[in-house]
Amino acid sequence: MELKLLFPADSPPLSVIVAAKIAGISLRTDPTLSSGSRPTLIVSNGLKLHGTNVLLRYLGRAAASIPNFYKRDAFECGQIDEWLDYAPVLASGSEFEGACNYVDEYLLKRTFLVGHSLSIADIAIWSGLAGTGQRWESLRKSKKFQNLVRWFNSISVEYGAVLDEVTATYVGKRGLGKPIASKVKEKEHQSVNGDINEKGKAGRSTYEVDLPDAEVGNVRLRFAPEPSGYLHIGHSKAALLNQYFAQRYQGQLIVRFDDTNPAKESNEFVENLLKDIETLGIKYSKVTYTSDYFPELMEMAEKLIREGKAYVDDTPRDQMQKERMDGIESKCRNNSPEENMKLWKEMIAGSERGLLCCLRGKLDMQDPNKSLRDPVYYRCNPVPHHRIGSRYKIYPTYDFACPFVDALESITHALRSSEYHDRNAQYHRIQEDMGVRQVQIYEFSRLNMVYTLLSKRKLLWFVQNGKVDGWDDPRFPTVQGIVRRGLKIEALIQFILEQGASKNLNLMEWDKLWTINKKIIDPVCPRHTAVIEERRVLLTLTDGPEKPFVRIIPRHKKYEGAGDKATTYTKRIWIDHADAECVSVDEEITLMDWGNAIIKEIKKDEDGNVTQLTGVLHLEGSVKTTKLKLTWLPETSELVNLTLVEFDYLITKKKLEEGEDFLDVLNPCTRKDIAALGDSNMRNLQHGEVLQLERKGYFICDVCLC
Repeated sequence: MELKLLFPADSPPLSVIVAAKIAGISLRTDPTLSSGSRPTLIVSNGLKLHGTNVLLRYLGRAAASIPNFYKRDAFECGQIDEWLDYAPVLASGSEFEGACNYVDEYLLKRTFLVGHSLSIADIAIWSGLAGTGQRWESLRKSKKFQNLVRWFNSISVEYGAVLDEVTATYVGKRGLGKPIASKVKEKEHQSVNGDINEKGKAGRSTYEVDLPDAEVGNVRLRFAPEPSGYLHIGHSKAALLNQYFAQRYQGQLIVRFDDTNPAKESNEFVENLLKDIETLGIKYSKVTYTSDYFPELMEMAEKLIREGKAYVDDTPRDQMQKERMDGIESKCRNNSPEENMKLWKEMIAGSERGLLCCLRGKLDMQDPNKSLRDPVYYRCNPVPHHRIGSRYKIYPTYDFACPFVDALESITHALRSSEYHDRNAQYHRIQEDMGVRQVQIYEFSRLNMVYTLLSKRKLLWFVQNGKVDGWDDPRFPTVQGIVRRGLKIEALIQFILEQGASKNLNLMEWDKLWTINKKIIDPVCPRHTAVIEERRVLLTLTDGPEKPFVRIIPRHKKYEGAGDKATTYTKRIWIDHADAECVSVDEEITLMDWGNAIIKEIKKDEDGNVTQLTGVLHLEGSVKTTKLKLTWLPETSELVNLTLVEFDYLITKKKLEEGEDFLDVLNPCTRKDIAALGDSNMRNLQHGEVLQLERKGYFICDVCLC
C-alpha cells in the first residue's frame, strides 16, 4: 500500500511522516499545498483524509508491523486522543517550557505515554519536540526535564536511522528551527559501529557499516532464538543489531523460533523469549517457527536422498565424530538412493532399526573445513515436541533447517556471530545442494562478558541444581535477571549498540554496563537511608529534641520529580557500627539531612567494640569542615525491616579456556543477605522501584513492603 501525503512546504506534518516511516508504510510526500492548508492523505482508491490527528489515527490503525500503535481498548484510545490534542501546545512559543514540564512530570514512572508500548501519542509528542529544533536541543542538554529527555532519547535510539532521515529532511524548514539530525546521526553511527570518526569520498562516513548488496526497502532479516532458555545479554546483541539494520534499510524483521530439539525446548521458554523481546523493544513483523516447515523440510531431505546428495548412516555417534575428524568416509556413504530411502522410512517410523540411524549430507569428507565433512541433517528423537506433540520421531538439525527456512522465508541477510564463521561455507553449500536462493551472511562478534557463562546448557545446570532461584535470578546474564537486578533497558541497548556490528572479539567488563546504568538512574532515583542491623550503635544527643518532630524533605535534592519524604528527628538515633568505630571523642561530625554534632563520650565492650555514643548538636557548625558525614535513623518503631542482597559472579575466572570445565571454577559464595533497618518512607516503595541508599549504593525493590 502506497499513500500520498500533501502538505504546505512551510509546515510539514512531521508526526505523520515519522509514524509512517516507523510503521513501514510507504508514503510519497508532496509539499505543494498552499500555506495554512491541512495535510491531506490520498489513499490508493483516490479517497482523501484531512488533518494531522486524523492521519495519525489512520496510520495507527493501518500499522500491521507495530501492535497497539493505535488499536487499544476504549480507555487507552481515549488517552492517545488526549495526547494528540495536547501535542500542538509544544509549538506555542510561550507555553513550550510549561508543556515540557507537564510531560516530564507525567513520565516520572512511565516508559511510554500510554500503556506499556509505543503508540502514535509518543510519535506526536516526540515530533512536537524535535520539530522545535534548537529550542528543544538546548533544553535537552540542560537536564532540566530528565524524565522527558530519558523518554525522548529512548525513542531516538530505538528508531535512530528512521528518525535521522526524517529530521534531516524536514527539521529546518521554515518555522521548524535549525537542522539537528546530522550531528545526531554522526554520533549514533559512531556508537553503533564503534569505529573512529573518519570521512570517505563525497563526505560519506566510513564508519557506517553496510549489509552487503542491501537495498533500502528490500531487506528481510530474522532473529532466530532456540526456545531452550531465556534471552540473555548475548542474544540481545543479535536481536538489537537485526532491528538496527531492519530500520536502517526500512526492511522487515521476523522472529523465528528454532524449535528443532524437543528434548531441550518448552512453551515456557517460548513465552519468556517473547516477553524478553518485547522488553528490549524489538519490533517484528511476525513470529514463525521452524516446526511450521517440518513437512517441507522432510520433502527436501527426501529430494536430496533421491539425488544422491544425502545418505542414511547407522555409524555410532562417537565413531562418526572420529571419522569426520580424520576425514574417513562412512561405510554407508555409497549406499544406493533406494537403500537410503528404505532406512529413511525406518527413521520416520522410529523403529528399532531407525533409531540407530541419522541422515547425513554428502558434501566433502576431505575438505579442510571440517563442517563440510558430511554433516548430520536429521536425527531420531522420540521425545514429544512442545508444539506438535508426537507427530514426528525425527527432527532436522539446525545446520540443515536454517539455510532452508531462511531461503523459504525470503530472508535476504542472515546475521550470525563470528563464532560460526567456519560453518558459513557449509550453510552456502547446503543451499546450493538444495537448489534454493542464496542468502547473504553477515557476521558480528559474539558479546562476551567477564566472569559470565552464556551457554544455555550451563545456565540450565545452575537452575536444575538449585544454585540460583530461576532463569530470572539477578546473578544470571538473562534479560530478566539483569533487569531484576536494577538494569534499565535503555542502558542495555546503549551498551550493546556501542559494541556495534564490529567483528572484533572483545571480553567486556560488567562495570561499563553498570556505569551507563548509573548515568541513567542517578539523576532521578530517590534517596533513602538504611542502617545495618548487626551491632548498630545508638547515639544519644543530650540536647536533642525531647519530643520527636517531622520534616518533609526531598527524596532527591536535585530532582523534584522524585517527590518528598518525611524524616523524623529524635534525641536518640541509630548509626552503623562501622561509622561508630571511626569517630573519636570531641570530634565534630555531620549528620546528613540534619546538621553537625560533637561526640562527647564513647562506650565500648570488653572486646573494644563501640556500643554506645553520646554527643551534642552543633547545628551552627559548617559541614565543609567535618571529615565524617554519617547517615542515621531515628530510634522509632516506624523503621522498616530490610534485607539488603549483594551478589557476586557465579564463577571465579574471567574467561574459561577451551575445554575448561566451569564446575572447576564455581564461586562458592555468590549471594550475601544483610539485615538492615530502613527509614519509614521505604514502606511505600513499589516493586521494581530503583533507589539509592545513602552511602551504600543503588538497590531495586524486589519485594514490595506496602
